[in-house]
Amino acid sequence: MRLRVSHFTTYRYEPRAVSIIQMLRLAPRDHEGQYVVDWQIGVSSDTRLDMQHDAFGNIVHILTQGATSEITVHVDGLVDTTDTHGVLRGTDERFPPALFLRATELTAGDDAIAALARDLVTEFADDRLRLLHGLMTRLGDEMTFDPDPTHPGTTARDAYALRRGVCQDYAHIFIACARKAGVPARFVSGHFLRADGVVEQQAGHAWAEAFVPDLGWVGFDPANGICITDCHVRVAVGLDYLGAAPVRGTRYGGGAENLDVAVRVDQAGRQNQN
Repeated sequence: MRLRVSHFTTYRYEPRAVSIIQMLRLAPRDHEGQYVVDWQIGVSSDTRLDMQHDAFGNIVHILTQGATSEITVHVDGLVDTTDTHGVLRGTDERFPPALFLRATELTAGDDAIAALARDLVTEFADDRLRLLHGLMTRLGDEMTFDPDPTHPGTTARDAYALRRGVCQDYAHIFIACARKAGVPARFVSGHFLRADGVVEQQAGHAWAEAFVPDLGWVGFDPANGICITDCHVRVAVGLDYLGAAPVRGTRYGGGAENLDVAVRVDQAGRQNQN
């Protein structure tokens, strides 16, 4: 499937910021099941972009901008995807899977998450793949998708206590529980072609990957209750959201900051017919 992704992120500052530094993890890489046909990143002002790779192999653009009251980052790209039934091949793996057992503040578990992990380990014994599918099913049964009560800094334990959240929260809870069960897991940011035909979205998508012996890394999208398919565009990975956030940085000076994000994900051929 050929997917077209368009992504606008606009920051407005009142009064204007003196200077801005942003880390952009907005560019996907090729791997089996994903081929980047074309990908462009543009900025609304005369801004410097320096490209590098972070510790996890993600493409990172460092944006530096002088005094401004508004800045927009625009991404437009085409990606060819193939359904690999969730199994990742050909990714840039710089660390052993055991690194992804490490808890972070956003993915640290609590008694409730530990109890869920124990239940799954008891039920599925040594079958790691069935355990992970069971975890995804449990989250689908117990959680309600709701953008109101959580934010980017919400932890897995807080979202699980609420039993509500967005795709980022589902991914953090999945990761926290998998790690409690002894399964390496990591956070993925990217894009998703929705099955309901809605192409205009308010943000990118997030899911998780877990390591299964004899298979390798497998992608699980707990917010949708599926393994990753050719509807997913994988952009960046990290221990949690902070390590894979599409845009993250700081500014000097300025007062109030307003952020607007607009994302469009569609099949390229279908979009051309509109």
